[in-house]
Parts: sequence; C-alpha cells; structure tokens
Amino acid sequence: MLQIRSLAFNIAFYLSLILQMIFWTPYYFLSPRHRAWYVPKFWAKSSLWLQEKIAGTKSEITGLENLPEGSYILAPKHQSFWDTIAFLPHIPDALYILKRELTWIPFFGWYIMKMRMIPVDRGSRSKALKAVIAATRAELARNSRQLIIYPEGTRRAPGDEPAYKWGIVELYAQLDVPVVPVAHVAGLYWPRRKFLRYPGTIKARFLPPIPPGLEKDEFMRRLVAETEAACDQFLIEAAHSENPPPMPPTAVKRLRELGVGISEQSTAH
Repeated sequence: MLQIRSLAFNIAFYLSLILQMIFWTPYYFLSPRHRAWYVPKFWAKSSLWLQEKIAGTKSEITGLENLPEGSYILAPKHQSFWDTIAFLPHIPDALYILKRELTWIPFFGWYIMKMRMIPVDRGSRSKALKAVIAATRAELARNSRQLIIYPEGTRRAPGDEPAYKWGIVELYAQLDVPVVPVAHVAGLYWPRRKFLRYPGTIKARFLPPIPPGLEKDEFMRRLVAETEAACDQFLIEAAHSENPPPMPPTAVKRLRELGVGISEQSTAH
C-alpha cells in the first residue's frame, strides 16, 4: 500500500505541476509580479493537499507570529523537496538565490525570472558571493522581500551533524535584516533521493527572529543552536508518534545521543 500511495502521489504531483504551469501561463505572465505570486502559492498549497489526501502526510506549520513585517532572511533546514514549497504560501514576496543555469531552461526559466530572483554564477565563490550580496541589497531596497536561503546549502538527512555554511553569515552582516530560522524534520516523510512518501504529520516552526547587528560568530552560534534544538524536539516527537516513519541511521544516531530509545521497527534499512 505504501508503494502504491507513493507512486500515486508522485504521478499526481508532477502531473499537477505540468498542468498548472500550462493553465496559469496567460494569467502569470500578463499579471503584475505581486499578483502573479498567486500561481506558485496556489501550486504549493495544492501540492501539500495532494500529499495529505494521497500519501496521508499532513503539514503543520507553526510560529507564524514570528514572521516580521518587511524584509528578512528565512533560513530553513534543507532535508527534502517539501521545504522548498511548504513555506511559500506564508511568505509575501519570496526571493531566492539560484544557479544561473536554471534561468536558461525554456518556460521554467521564464517563470523564475518573472519573479526577479537572483541568479548566481558559481565559477568563483568569492566573486559570486559579492555579486549576490550586491544584487540582493539592491532588490531589498526596491521592495520589501523575504530572502529564502538554506544555511547548509544542500539537502541533508534528518539528525545529521550540522554543516552550516558561512555564506548566510555574510548575507546577515551585509543586508542588516533579521533572520528567521525554520526547524523541521520533513526528510523523515519525504526523504531525499527516495521514491517513498511516508504518512504522518510533518511539523515545522518559524522560530523567533534573530535581530540584525550581532557579531558574526554570535549570530552563527545562535542560528545553529536554536535551529538544531527545535529540530531535535521534532525528531523526538516523530520517533514517539503513533505511526513513526522509518528512522535513517543519522536520526537513530542523534536520538541515541539525546538519550532517546526507539524500536527496531522504526529503523530504516
């Protein structure tokens, strides 16, 4: 049954993406940018609805009261494709930094550039970071936007050791806006590089914003400590839920470090 529901969801998810991209194209490209945001937000909501109805996976996002007015940096954990879409409905005017090559893809690239995202050339890391900071600062000066950046860069397994990159520290220091950490363990239910989608409830929380103006080391310490503490709590809750998802080795190791025992049936192989 798990395989059938996972297959059905994956088919419905990608079919919905293609059909909605075609259906919404006239409205999306003829509307002003702020109105065109309705399209990706509607798609994100409908994708989460499909996940709940087909795969049996609910999404529960709390901490909305912690989202500031105006511009800020949103810093989610990155474990799954889920965390690239789940927060969109709650963000007024999201801004992403993405590989320049994505803008060259016909149709998809046009959708991206409509929203004035920040393309980056990854040839030289230091030059790329300076260019990104300059472009982001200019965009935030024009509009109140919310930069979404994943501090660890690539997707990591739930419970894995933190590997936060220094890039977000430079962005924090240069942009002078608050940073909202986001904790979750979505990778337990929508794992990276895997076909299966597990039932249950993905819980995520927008944590209290870290104010601008802190020393770089202090900011990094707070970002890691506050995010990881909340993720640990979600991991424990998931492990002790009525129908826990399989725990990957990284999650099992972290739970043991936290002094939490789990059954053999909960261990992913």
